[in-house]
Formats: sequence, structure tokens, C-alpha cells
Amino acid sequence: MTDKEYFNLALASMHSGSWFGWKTHDDEGNKIPNKDRMQYKYIKVIKEGATMPTEADVNAKIQELKDAQTQKENDKVSAQNKLKALGLTDAEIEAL
Repeated sequence: MTDKEYFNLALASMHSGSWFGWKTHDDEGNKIPNKDRMQYKYIKVIKEGATMPTEADVNAKIQELKDAQTQKENDKVSAQNKLKALGLTDAEIEAL
């Protein structure tokens, strides 16, 4: 998963439904190119009642998501190694 994907996933998990969008113009009225919009400073709250999380909260959520993905990958490798130790072949493990 890319950093931008983790960023979007972290934001999406902070409130239910579609609560945020991206500013199209900066504070001086300059158009923000699409490729540059996905940054914390360009988030805009679009759902009534939703609050803007702090940048630290967003970064903590991103790290939590990355850590969970790493743990999942490590658990898979560990399980495969245990199955190999029991005598299963790679093909048998893959079939599971």
C-alpha cells in the first residue's frame, strides 16, 4: 500500500461516512494541482458534526495501520514456516 493510500485509509477510519474532501484552492486563491492535494493542510471537513483530527492523530493512525499490516505479513510467514516444519510442501501450503 502506498503512503497516500494509508493516508486516505487513516482519514476514512476517523469518522463514519464521507466526512472529508480536498481543497481545490490554497488560502491565497491559487489552484492546487490534483497531484498535490492529498496533504493534511488541504483537508476540508464536508460532513456536519465531523471534526478535524490533529495531524499527530492522523500520523498515529497511519502508523497503526502500517504496523497491523506488517504484523499480518509476519504472522503469515510464521505460519508458513510452522507448516513447513511439520513436513508440508510449498504447494500444499499454497493450497491452504
